Amino acid sequence: MYLMSHREPEWIAPFHFCTDIGNYTGISAASYEDFMKSIEQVKAKSLSFHIQRGDFEKWVLNILKDRKLAKALENVKSQKLRGQALRNRLYHIVSERLKELTRKTY
Repeated sequence: MYLMSHREPEWIAPFHFCTDIGNYTGISAASYEDFMKSIEQVKAKSLSFHIQRGDFEKWVLNILKDRKLAKALENVKSQKLRGQALRNRLYHIVSERLKELTRKTY
């Protein structure tokens, strides 16, 4: 049985957090851990911007190659969360997925 590893390649295309098109926050993520830290640090406006556009799930699917996490992030859009509630939900989803992947690696 194939088990997915959470190990990152040596270099991956980072996710750049913005609050609007062309308005970069200066915060980027290039791993699950970076993504979690960035979710904690970036303005809630940035999280809302990216969740509505589907940017998080696209990056997770195309760069981290994690379909399960991408689907979970996609589902957040329909929950209409904002501010701290959105931040908490995103952080929880990513941290739980990282724990799951970490448990599967031996």
